[in-house]
Amino acid sequence: MFKAELLERAARFRSTEEDPTRNLQSCPSLVLNADYTPLSYYPLSLWPWQTAIKAIFLDRVDVISTYDREVHSPSLDMKIPSVIALKQYVKPSEFPAFTRFNVFLRDRFSCQFCGDMHNLTFDHVVPRRLGGKTTWENIATACAPCNMKKGGRTPKQAGMQLYTKPIRPTHWQLQQHGKQFPPNYLHETWRDWLYWDIELEA
Repeated sequence: MFKAELLERAARFRSTEEDPTRNLQSCPSLVLNADYTPLSYYPLSLWPWQTAIKAIFLDRVDVISTYDREVHSPSLDMKIPSVIALKQYVKPSEFPAFTRFNVFLRDRFSCQFCGDMHNLTFDHVVPRRLGGKTTWENIATACAPCNMKKGGRTPKQAGMQLYTKPIRPTHWQLQQHGKQFPPNYLHETWRDWLYWDIELEA
């Protein structure tokens, strides 16, 4: 019963902005694990402000930083959290799911034959007609021209060379790759908790 009341109270919060939808989009909360590292770098682990406030009421997170904006309920005013940390550590799975996005991230969103980052698709290193499987170890990111050039041949038969041999990556490896692709916008309160592989300005 108590949990239901908390959720109802969180749902009644309204923004100080005239347009609540705008506030929702412009005030996400950066979510850190209990060890104060981001749950994910790419995509960056962000929650809508309503989700963050519900987690606060349920005592699942600590508030690290807040925005200047506030939300209000009939009995409480609260600043919107900009950085929150889980109270219980969430252990990431050792190996990520075999998905289109994760394959692109493993290969740093670039063709593994020429390095192009446009018109990306997938190539079976060992073609299916030769018994090649759709697995981490046999799928490489390829641009459409390279994919067509290689056709149903192996790289050796096509006279093409892979930049890197496809592997099954660990969760840690994917997150390290994700650090190379910072989002276009980082709120100032997030910067102390994020580490990006970008050149520092003098």
